[in-house]
Amino acid sequence: IAWAIGAGIGGMIGITCLYRGLAVGRMGVVAPTAGVLGATIPVVFGFAVEGVPTPMTIAGIVGALIAVVLVTRAPGHGSDRPSGVRWALAAGVAIGAFNICIGQFSGASAFGLVVIIRLLQVVVISLLIVLWRQPWRMPMNVLPKLVLIGLLDMTGNAAFILATQAGALAIATVLASLYPVVTVILAIVILREHLTRS
Repeated sequence: IAWAIGAGIGGMIGITCLYRGLAVGRMGVVAPTAGVLGATIPVVFGFAVEGVPTPMTIAGIVGALIAVVLVTRAPGHGSDRPSGVRWALAAGVAIGAFNICIGQFSGASAFGLVVIIRLLQVVVISLLIVLWRQPWRMPMNVLPKLVLIGLLDMTGNAAFILATQAGALAIATVLASLYPVVTVILAIVILREHLTRS
C-alpha cells in the first residue's frame, strides 16, 4: 500500500508537471527531458537492485533512450518562449519515482494497488480543485473520451506491472518509455502529419 501511495503521488506530480511544462515551455525541451529522465531513474535503480544486465541489453537500453529523444523532439515555439526545463526535470523525477514504485508491486494484489493509486489521485485532485476554487465542469460530449483515456491509461499501467513482474524493471521501463512512438504513428495516420527525419 505504501508503494501504491508513492506511485499515486509520483504519477500525479509527474503528469501535472509534464502538462504544465508543455503548456508554458518548449516541447522540444520538455518532452525529451522528461521522457529520458523518467526512464533513466528506474534503469539506474533497476541496475542497483537487480544487477547490471548483459552488454547487449545495456546497448539496447541506450539505443531506446536515444530513440525517446528522437521521437519526442519537436521544433520550439520561438526563442522568446521559456524552455520549461524546470517543469521537465520535476516531471521526469516524479515519473521515474512512479515507475520505481509500480515496479515493486507483486502477486495478485498488484491490480488492487492500481485502484488505490487512482482513488488517492481522485481525492487529492478533488481537494486541490476545492481549495484553489478551480473550474472543473466540462462539456458532456467530452466524458466518453475521458472514460476511454482512463481505460487506456489503466490498461497501460496493468501491462507495465505485468512486464516488471515478468522481467527486469530497467528493461520494462525503457520499453514503456517508447510510448511516444505510438503517438507519432497515430498523428501520421489520423492527423495526416508528415514523418520527420528524426
